[in-house]
Amino acid sequence: MKKIALYILLLTGALSLTGCADDFLDQTNSYQLSQDNFFTSDEAVNQEIYPLYNYVWYMFNDKFYYGMGDGRANNITAQYSNYIYPYTNFTETGVSVGLTDAWRSFYVVVAQSNNAINNISNFSTDGVSETAKRQGVAEARFMRGLAYWYIASLWGCAIIYENTGDLVNNYVVAANRQTDAMEFAIRDMEYAAVNLPASSTGGRVNKYSAYAMLSRFYLSMAGLTTSGRYDGSNIATERNRGTRNEYYLDAAKKAAAKCINEGPYKLLDNYADLFAASTFNNNDESIFQLQWQTGAGNGLAQSMTRFLAWSTQVNQGNSWGGSTYCSYDLFKEFKEYDDPTLGTTVDDAIRRHNSVASYGEVYPELSTDPSKPYIYGESESAGSQGANVKKYVVGTNAVNGISVNNNSGVNTYMMRLAEVYLNYVEAALGNSVTTTDATALSYFNALRARAGVAPKSKIGYEDIRHEFRVETAFEGLYWYFLVRRGYYQQQEVVNYVNNQFRNASYYEESTHEYKLSDTYTAPGPSVSIATAASLTLPMPDTDQTKNPLLKPDSNGNVETVVYEFGEREVSDSDLF
Repeated sequence: MKKIALYILLLTGALSLTGCADDFLDQTNSYQLSQDNFFTSDEAVNQEIYPLYNYVWYMFNDKFYYGMGDGRANNITAQYSNYIYPYTNFTETGVSVGLTDAWRSFYVVVAQSNNAINNISNFSTDGVSETAKRQGVAEARFMRGLAYWYIASLWGCAIIYENTGDLVNNYVVAANRQTDAMEFAIRDMEYAAVNLPASSTGGRVNKYSAYAMLSRFYLSMAGLTTSGRYDGSNIATERNRGTRNEYYLDAAKKAAAKCINEGPYKLLDNYADLFAASTFNNNDESIFQLQWQTGAGNGLAQSMTRFLAWSTQVNQGNSWGGSTYCSYDLFKEFKEYDDPTLGTTVDDAIRRHNSVASYGEVYPELSTDPSKPYIYGESESAGSQGANVKKYVVGTNAVNGISVNNNSGVNTYMMRLAEVYLNYVEAALGNSVTTTDATALSYFNALRARAGVAPKSKIGYEDIRHEFRVETAFEGLYWYFLVRRGYYQQQEVVNYVNNQFRNASYYEESTHEYKLSDTYTAPGPSVSIATAASLTLPMPDTDQTKNPLLKPDSNGNVETVVYEFGEREVSDSDLF
């Protein structure tokens, strides 16, 4: 199997990433500076870790981040983009574009995190401080834990391993259970929470970044288990039971509170500042971003923007997002949401303007001439099928000074404080129909106040679902929100996605109205009916061939085995 050497310019000099291969089963080191004499200083450890913030996530970020996180959830419709419409239409297969790239990317994160952990632990000389070693290992475990959360959420199982060489020598191994993979992710993130420093610079994660991620992970585990800490025997088998594990709901609430109350983060005053080129990277609300390099080429570049930007007037160079649109039902939810709690229709204008470009919307930040701001649909023709995606579209180099061809120069949000606020609210709601919890209301209404919409006096699931969707649209998150709901309200989620306006055109050029085409009929052209099986993805075909144990049985299920955990490293008292 082919091996690819990864050469990356890092920090103070050239350091080669420990190898990454053309499939996840082959993770041998194709090039590496001598382990025996490289880890001689704290700076060397920093260099070993830095690629975990960008290069290893590149294939995931390029198309799958939004193609799955937003396309599958029907925040995006793209009828001609084969890296989006199979997921929107529930027609993906093991060879769909983006699927194999994402699977490999996550396992590259795992493999390189394993390498970093083992290299730092085994090859550091006396010149490396214990603090640097502990932090380096904790950062690597943060990344590995996040990768396993994605794998468990998307495929419903995972191959868990801690030594990259073991898998290379024997890659025909069975996948582990979803709950085991989620537990592995949680243990990694808990280790990070107690071993990372309280503060960090340059976009590096800290202990509160880990607590933020734990609030997400615990909400997933709450739906997968019955009661108490996971011990392998308390797996929830009824996916329509309607309740979640109170232990993990409480843990999610505590983890969110820890991040909110003790961490260094704060909401930005203006929603627009979250997505402006000048304030995008590592702002006060950002908890974890992928750290792309201004001016870099593929591998270290923010390449995603070229697939969202609709023209070269709004993006430097290649711009292939002209037919990538906000979905009709998301646009309607921004524009005229019939709020069940307020009893009125809401136009979420601030978040809509900064998320979606629709006819007549004015964007001074996309023009070099203050007297002639860019006006969507007037500066150039509007999209023919719907409203284009505005988030991550930050203009040309002449406007922002950072964009180059195929690299917008901005980072990728992996988590920001707004999500942690909503995680707290979801955990506080718990198994109740509504909540009037004062703290939950304060967080929920802080987001709404920033968006210029009316506050709530009580919160139910539908309020959280709507708020999560419009707050985080096009940030690769909404599908995972629905998936975790599906762990205990499976049929409700299946019904919800089947009743969305998928693959719909909705722009009337003659009147500039955004409305469904007269010829549109649900479920939309080429859209399949979703089932419970649609809440997970097929295994990539190439990896099924190399590892027959990944092949599904006649019922479409991959056989899984139990992962044997060692003693727990972190206790509840260590965390809270």
